[in-house]
Amino acid sequence: MALVLQACASAPPRAVDNACAIFREKPDWWEATREAEQKWGAPVPLQLAIVRQESGFREDAKPPRDTLLGIPMWWRVSNAFGYGQVKDETWDWYRDRTGNRWADRDDFEDVADFIGWYADVSHRTLGIGKSDAFNQYLAYHEGHGGWKRNTYREKGWLVGVARKVERYARTYDEQLRTCRKELEEDRNWWPL
Repeated sequence: MALVLQACASAPPRAVDNACAIFREKPDWWEATREAEQKWGAPVPLQLAIVRQESGFREDAKPPRDTLLGIPMWWRVSNAFGYGQVKDETWDWYRDRTGNRWADRDDFEDVADFIGWYADVSHRTLGIGKSDAFNQYLAYHEGHGGWKRNTYREKGWLVGVARKVERYARTYDEQLRTCRKELEEDRNWWPL
């Protein structure tokens, strides 16, 4: 039974370094990220960069297990889960505020919408530009309160990760400039 369920799981894209290849392999992801971009104004490259960093495009990603005296325990360091590594309470907040009650953290379309919504909230409440992948990621990771309190300044490793997300977003943006028209045209041929 476990093998059957695993076979049904959506595998990460083969070429995570190339946005065009990702969307050619997974055209439904293109549709999902474009819808989130149109609805919330969060650029497609930002969405991809966050998912890449948080889960490596794995739908069932979970944080590592906690350790006690160097021994791995059965509990995890956080209840974050899925493509966006979203914590239970943040996911509940999103579902409550958007009315998207049936959203799942292991559904790429739902996570794209979540990232778009979160970036929009970060923009409206904190003034972070929707294309500012560096600060959007810091607010995503630390929460809005943590970003306001500059908690990331005490975490050099996190600033480094945010710079990596910024590079991912910039690279994805450059790549999408070469194939966006093709992806849009292909979308027009999809059956309803």
